[in-house]
Parts: sequence; C-alpha cells; structure tokens
Amino acid sequence: MTDDTDVPSPAVATDGGTSPSDEGADGWDATPLGSYRALRASLRTGRPAAVATVTNVQGSAYRRPGAKLVVAGDGNSTGAVTAGCLEDAVADLARAAVDDGKARVERFDLTADAGGEVWGMGLGCNGVIDLLVEPVDESLAPAVDELDAKRTVVVATAVGSDSSEIAVGDRTTLTTDGDRVARDRPGLPDAVLDAIADDVAALRESGASATVTVETDAGTVEVFVDTLTPAPELLVFGRQRDVPPVARLGREAGFRVRVVTGRGGSADADRFPAAHEVLPTRSPDLASLVDAPATTYAVVMSHNFVDDRLALESLLDTPIPYIGLMGPRKRFAEMREAFAEEGSPLGDADLSRVSTPVGLDLGGDHPTQIALSVVSEVLAVHNGRTGGRLAHHGGPVHRRATPPGSHD
Repeated sequence: MTDDTDVPSPAVATDGGTSPSDEGADGWDATPLGSYRALRASLRTGRPAAVATVTNVQGSAYRRPGAKLVVAGDGNSTGAVTAGCLEDAVADLARAAVDDGKARVERFDLTADAGGEVWGMGLGCNGVIDLLVEPVDESLAPAVDELDAKRTVVVATAVGSDSSEIAVGDRTTLTTDGDRVARDRPGLPDAVLDAIADDVAALRESGASATVTVETDAGTVEVFVDTLTPAPELLVFGRQRDVPPVARLGREAGFRVRVVTGRGGSADADRFPAAHEVLPTRSPDLASLVDAPATTYAVVMSHNFVDDRLALESLLDTPIPYIGLMGPRKRFAEMREAFAEEGSPLGDADLSRVSTPVGLDLGGDHPTQIALSVVSEVLAVHNGRTGGRLAHHGGPVHRRATPPGSHD
C-alpha cells in the first residue's frame, strides 16, 4: 500500500459505448439510464429508432407514466413499458413510426385480458395503458443535451388534440433555465405552455410525469408532461472483491456507478466491469466528484479503518444525503471517538446522513446477498422509502402523480 503522496493513475471511464455491462445478465436494460443512452446513441449516430413512452395509466400497470422502450432499426430494444406482454405489438408500432416518420398514440386495454384471451398472457394487470410511439428525431436532442449536463428537463408533447393548429407529436422542451425549445417539429403554443406552467413546476419538483388537459380557443389539447431526470449516482469507495457485486447491482438498479479505489488503488476497469467509471482518487479529492449532490449516494467499504475514516470525513464535507458505511457499530463508534479527540465531533446533521451497518436486513451473508442488501437500502433512500415487505404495505405499490386538473 502506498501513502497519500503517490501520484494516482488517471480515471478510466467505461460507459462510452455499448457493452455487456450496459445491460442485465439477460441483455435487457429497463432502466431510465439505459433508455436515455439508447436515445442518445440513435441521435449521435443517425441510426433509425423509435421510442414508446407510457403517457397515462388507468388501474394497475407494471410501469408508470414516463417509462420508455427504445426500439432500434435492427429490432434490438432497450427499456420496458410493460412486463413483456405488449412488447411485440409495440415493436410493430415502432417500425411503423420509423417508416412513416409519424408520432401516434395507442391505447391498450388489459382489463379485458384477465384470462389471456386478447394478448395471450393472462397477466391480469387490470389496467389501461396509453403509449406515445414516435420516431427518434432531433426534437428529442435538447432533452438529451440537458441530461448530458446532468440537469432535469421537461418535455411537453401533444398526445391528443381536436385543434387543427396542434398535432399529436408537437413538442416543446422546457429547460431548468426557463427556455422553451422546439426543434425539428412544431412547438406547442405559448398559450398552452402558460396554461400548464403550474403543473409543469409541480411535476418537475416531484420528478413525475403525467398527461394534462388544456382547453384552448381552438379546442381541447392533451399534453404529456415528461419529466426526465439525470440518473442518480452511486459512489462506491473500496477495491476489495465485494465491490463488483455492489457496482453490478447498482448499475442494474439504474444508478450511474463510480468506483473509487482510494489510496494505493489503480483505475483498473477490468476489475469492476459494471462500473461506469473507475477512479483512484484520494479521499481528500472525493468532494470534487460530487456535482449533483441531491441525487448522489455513497457506500464506503474499503475494510480499512484509516481509508474508511478518510473517505467518511471527505464525504461529510459534501451535501450528499446518504453515506452507507460497511462494518459493525463498534467500528463506527471508534471513528466517532477519533473525530471527537481531534476536535471535530460529528454533529446530529452528520450522523443523520451516515447509515451503518449499511444495508437492509435481508439475512444474507455472501457477497451478492450483501450487495443486494446494500443497493436495496440506497434505492429505498433515493425513492423516499424505508424498505419492507409490500404485503405489509397499505395502498398502491407505486406512488402516482396527482392527476392534474383541466385548464380552461
């Protein structure tokens, strides 16, 4: 092991292209990050593709408004709008959208298919799903640019209209800076955007997506307000053999994963194939990695007391909301004593952000089970949940955006 005077190796980014680590073990990536990267790849390369987006759900459904399925011209797909029962039908619609260049909205009523007579699946979802199916074109580029810059962005798209002035697919991108950007397609009229401004603000704040109905002088318009947020980030501090499972499950759960190997470590991407980036950053430099603190989470698991303490000290200097620390409570008590002896005791605000021992109580004891426990807790924190069995949870499984009202 070297000391802090060593010059670290440069960081290695591993997410520049498409590789097996971009996907789950079965080749299926249904995360928002995967869909975003598929959209970006189509726009950057010019390869034809279509995207299907859930715009409205009535009753029970597997995915919520905003969920996407990107279908490439070669038939490969990324994302999911159902558990699989509609993917073939949606793929046909996607090919049609690529061929004719038109956006369309399709409604799938699964309430009539409890026994599998219609779609042959017998899933009993008891839901009605509306899908916007459209070609991937430059109208989506402003949103991708905002996500590249790690900024939340809202895409407002007409999904229903009896106005001759507004067609399905007309689109305006609404940036955090307040810009209204229309590219490649007609934008929505300012009067419509002004009418839904309060709904846009509320949905942006909550990170949810929903369809809003607007009454205009020219007729009724339904606008899908799609809130796109940058992928949450997971910083994993450590380089031992239990780190790769955490990186893999974190990536499959939709996090952008960066592994920080720390003192004496190297940026060896081969050791951490699921990580989007591997860095040998020293602990004092960890703060420089946090550029989206509200959605950045850290797990400290070097299994070295000094390294863990240095990492914890540096991370506490950032405003990130959660720091998971692997190890027994006694070990953390010793760290607290060391901080206090040096005149820097941890206050209540610090302690509220540290979770140790890290993870949910799943009873696992081998690396993959422990990693599942760790990533599950991080995901629960990100989603504002505490974990627990859904069977013991009252109410709907998914929190849904409050349906916006009609605007006259």
